[in-house]
Amino acid sequence: MNEIRKRLFDRFIGYVKTYSQSDSEKADQGIMPSTPQQAEMAKILNAELKELGLREVQTTEHCYTYGYLPANDGSDRSICLLAHIDTVDEVSGLNVNPQVSEEDGDTIIRTDGNTLLGADDKAGVAEIMTALEYFVRHPEAAHCGIEVIFSPDEETGHGMDKVPMEIIKSKCAYTVDGGSLGELEVECFNAWKSEVEFTGVACHTGTARGTMVNAISMAASFLQNLPHDQRPETTDGYDGFYAPMSVEGSIEKSRVVLFLRDFTLEGMENRRLLVDMVARSTAASFGGMAKITHTQQYLNMREKLDACPEVVENLVAAYKAAGVEPKFVPIRGGTDGSRLTEMGIPTPNIFTGGHNFHSRDEWASLNEMEKACEILIKLLA
Repeated sequence: MNEIRKRLFDRFIGYVKTYSQSDSEKADQGIMPSTPQQAEMAKILNAELKELGLREVQTTEHCYTYGYLPANDGSDRSICLLAHIDTVDEVSGLNVNPQVSEEDGDTIIRTDGNTLLGADDKAGVAEIMTALEYFVRHPEAAHCGIEVIFSPDEETGHGMDKVPMEIIKSKCAYTVDGGSLGELEVECFNAWKSEVEFTGVACHTGTARGTMVNAISMAASFLQNLPHDQRPETTDGYDGFYAPMSVEGSIEKSRVVLFLRDFTLEGMENRRLLVDMVARSTAASFGGMAKITHTQQYLNMREKLDACPEVVENLVAAYKAAGVEPKFVPIRGGTDGSRLTEMGIPTPNIFTGGHNFHSRDEWASLNEMEKACEILIKLLA
């Protein structure tokens, strides 16, 4: 095993064993980091950046870990690399027990079936760290200035809420948070969260006729009346969807949280209007009330990236220099790069070699991880 591959493997195994699950509910309340374990992960990365000799290493009060490796190629050019430290809270990330096997010339790292693996996005963290270490250990290898940011709470949709924009020097950035070999992502969903609160009338179930208005029944009817062919489990490619994320409540009040996704702004507007119409008509048919709140999460980054073609062209050149043919695929989700692009720093997304994210069947290919690391080295040179 060559040195880069070995260091990449060792780092990744160590990172996935480090618990750093985020909490969507707390993040929605403005708590960042949303969990204390993310701060522990940040502490590990902070120490590692200092050990590598990066400058300006710091972890902010909101858990963003930053470091800077000055250019040695005589240029004033710099690039910022990003990966997130949290794992999703839909599947446990506690006590990850990675299973390693050799298959068809590749090293495959899987879960043991009880947790997720955490390749999303600890594969990206490991690849960035290993690329940094390469340049530190090989001072003869020319490179531009390199900034790194390891962010919290990406999985909660709040990953860029408190990003320290004031310390970023670079005019462009790249997230390392994609999937399989060759994927290069420059477009993503427009994303909104819709919260629908139904209010009914509670009374004794024995004397309910003509009086009770059941908010639970309203929530169930509302969900049933959303388009069945436009759910995450029935769509792919450029299809948008309505994704029920949680339902809770009682006879008097119930609450439904939906994620709305669409690749066009017009399509997203139509989705919000449909949610409004279905919620209000449902409430009216039961004799109850509905309150709908729509919150923007992130926007499709395609338009702003199209205005900066060199950012993508340089990445395509790095893929090809590493012997990887880029595959342009839409992100059926979003990344910190989606938000950062909105905020003025164009940020395409690079694959990590991870697969089956957010599940107990998650796995990673070390061959693909090594190629992602090689692409970073080519991009920064």
